[in-house]
Amino acid sequence: MGKPLPIGAYPERKYGNEACSGITQENGFVGKKLQSPFVDIAQHPYYNIKNQEIQKELQKFGLVLSPSLASSDNTGSDVDVPNRIQGKLRFSLLYNKNRLELLLMITGVLGLPSQGCMNIFIQARLLSCASSQPPGLQHIVHEWQTQVVKNCASPNFDDQFACTLQEAELAKSSIKLEVKHFDRYSRHTPLGEVRVALNALKTFQSMEFCEELRRTTKDIVGEVLVSLKCLPLSQRIEVGLLKVKTASMYNSPEKRIYARIDVFWNLHKQKHQKSKPKTLTSVTVFNETFLFHLPEPVVWDCAVLISIYKMHPSGRQLVGQAALGKRGPGETNYHWDCMMPSIQQPIAKWHPLLI
Repeated sequence: MGKPLPIGAYPERKYGNEACSGITQENGFVGKKLQSPFVDIAQHPYYNIKNQEIQKELQKFGLVLSPSLASSDNTGSDVDVPNRIQGKLRFSLLYNKNRLELLLMITGVLGLPSQGCMNIFIQARLLSCASSQPPGLQHIVHEWQTQVVKNCASPNFDDQFACTLQEAELAKSSIKLEVKHFDRYSRHTPLGEVRVALNALKTFQSMEFCEELRRTTKDIVGEVLVSLKCLPLSQRIEVGLLKVKTASMYNSPEKRIYARIDVFWNLHKQKHQKSKPKTLTSVTVFNETFLFHLPEPVVWDCAVLISIYKMHPSGRQLVGQAALGKRGPGETNYHWDCMMPSIQQPIAKWHPLLI
């Protein structure tokens, strides 16, 4: 048996793949991008269609994972997207001062695009501006949904909704009406929206509206405290769900929420993970971490989507969503930049919950 070599005399370890030769590491990151078969697979027409669907979903939060894909089909720019959408929404509002009651009557939709078979319904939300941080925070006071009208481009609803509303709340309240295509097996597709401020609503007088649909926008309904930690050597990213602040005005011990975490890498969706259900309060504490494997440790061009759901006996209801990513806007991008050099150290920041 030969003598052991002295320390430092062992030969340098070589990579088995010649494509990896000459790669140096700094702070745990590989300095040269590796070639991956996933890149070739993603160029297939079938996967391009799926990639575009994922890209469009993330762009609602201002995230762009693939600039080349976004520029090729003009999905990454809002310049060419008109603010107005084809179609009009007819409805009326009445405030009864004596009964402190708001009455909403949804009549129907006119002039929707006739291509394809659409199953249309209206989702209505009564929103109230909150005085707390962050700016633009909204309370969802009430939420309603009409019946679904199938295979019709100009559906009639004649649905009526009512709720109690103090007169002093009119000045900071608004109605948001979203026209959606109902999908039994997937997420409902928003077709357009109408917003009406209630500060000009006259008491004891019904006001009728026939408003053009506009491109749907999201509202801030809370915040989520998220930690990010990159583990390049083990090819994983750790997402920590710490706290959730909700803007609901009617928290109660009977209401419980949970979180679903999705990670997108190279426009491919990883298997999602769920948190344990928690009782809904103004600040709900989770303190849970989730590990996701990334096929390429050098490619941190991924996005994290956190969805908060409220549990119901008949199903679930979306409370809000937050998206994080390298190419996200503002604080989202800053959070990602702070995570990258902090190897194996979690970085926590607040992010708005949108709906």
